Amino acid sequence: MARPTQRARTLSQNFLADRATAERVARLAAPDRRHRPLLLEVGAGKGALTEPLARRSRELHAYEIDPRLVPVLRARFADTPHVHVVAGDFLAARPPRTPFSVAGNVPFSRTADIVDWCLTAPGLTDATLLTQLEYARKRTGDYGRWTLLTVRTWPRHEWRLAGRVSRYGFRSAPRVDAGILRIERRRTPLLADAAHRSWHDLVDLGFSGVGGSLHASLRRAHPRRRVDAAFRAARLDPGVLVGEVTPERWLRLHEELAA
Repeated sequence: MARPTQRARTLSQNFLADRATAERVARLAAPDRRHRPLLLEVGAGKGALTEPLARRSRELHAYEIDPRLVPVLRARFADTPHVHVVAGDFLAARPPRTPFSVAGNVPFSRTADIVDWCLTAPGLTDATLLTQLEYARKRTGDYGRWTLLTVRTWPRHEWRLAGRVSRYGFRSAPRVDAGILRIERRRTPLLADAAHRSWHDLVDLGFSGVGGSLHASLRRAHPRRRVDAAFRAARLDPGVLVGEVTPERWLRLHEELAA
């Protein structure tokens, strides 16, 4: 049998131990006590975040993949009928058909898969996730650079870094600090549904690296004069690196080139 520390590493378990952080994440996930959401928690662990989430939700589905922790969680919330402890992998869950929110202390090794699950769930309104700080900073443009995933999803989802958490707020402590990542589905998308195909095509081409620059990449699908005009409209230098272009300027490029 694997030792607890070995199992924790295998499941990427770093249990949240800081109450102030748990309360902060819960407030972000459910800011209005009068309108309590349906909440799904990723990796309930020992229940540190489950408890404040339970106080702020009308119904909470707390997923835990480690079978040793499930009985402990069920005992802890036995007198809280709106908390449902689900034994199993969150990624295997079927998204609710009604609007819902996601919150959780995400296993660092599974962050990308969990984020993808959230982005493709039609009913998701928002997600509040504790991730590696580097991941949260990269996805939210905090380094002054933007990633393909963030730009591609920007018309429908806003990405925001909502805080930083010391690695010593976890047991056992991970090697790096954590970030609080907020992903919010926009009530009104920035582009009409019919424009999303051309948006994806433009962004994917821009990030392809073909030609050695964003300007050169876009010229593979558009005349140089149109690309030049689009760059002027977006106030971009032709030599700008693709990662330096903000989502707002991508929207201006799309407006010019998809017309």
